[in-house]
Amino acid sequence: MAATSLQELFVEELRDAYDGEKRLTKALPRMAKAAESEELRAAFTNHLRETERQIQRLEQVFRTIGEPVRGKKCDGLMGIIEEGKSAMEELEGSVRDAALIAGAQRAEHYEIAAYGTLAYFAELLGNEKAKDLLGQTLDEEKAADEKLSTIAKSKVNRDALMSMGGEEDEEMPAQRSTRGAARRASASRATANDRSRGGVRGNAGGRRR
Repeated sequence: MAATSLQELFVEELRDAYDGEKRLTKALPRMAKAAESEELRAAFTNHLRETERQIQRLEQVFRTIGEPVRGKKCDGLMGIIEEGKSAMEELEGSVRDAALIAGAQRAEHYEIAAYGTLAYFAELLGNEKAKDLLGQTLDEEKAADEKLSTIAKSKVNRDALMSMGGEEDEEMPAQRSTRGAARRASASRATANDRSRGGVRGNAGGRRR
């Protein structure tokens, strides 16, 4: 049933967030296992514990408004999680870590928007307890996003770039050999042409004499 008031919309958004957090508790252990970087693995593990606490806070919010604790399919996070699964299956090494961070940050930005809206709705509805609980989670999501940015910028993205560079370096000897052969052939042709032109000039000069 469509929401017809801000209170009903607040409840619907809470259910969306609750379902999303439940899904993340299943996705984060897989992401931690797939991560090559120890720092990234630890970040996912720590955020799993945070997510479990965030679920408890949402349950408290449901109780403050007298609503049953129930989720509603969160299509947004479902899509982000599915993209992350594809990255885990198709990529490897530091490139996979970079993709895992990108997917995790998409999820964080989705949640930052969701909790920011929920906290503001709670404020408008005069529910200070819910506002405080949702604000705590909002702060944690922002901190998690910043942590992922730090890991990406300090190591993971550079390692992914070097991985790509390493593959190019493996091709370089062959490329250098090909270019060297081409230069030698070009130089040989230039020398032959010079000799040919010199001979023509000599013959022409002989005829003039």
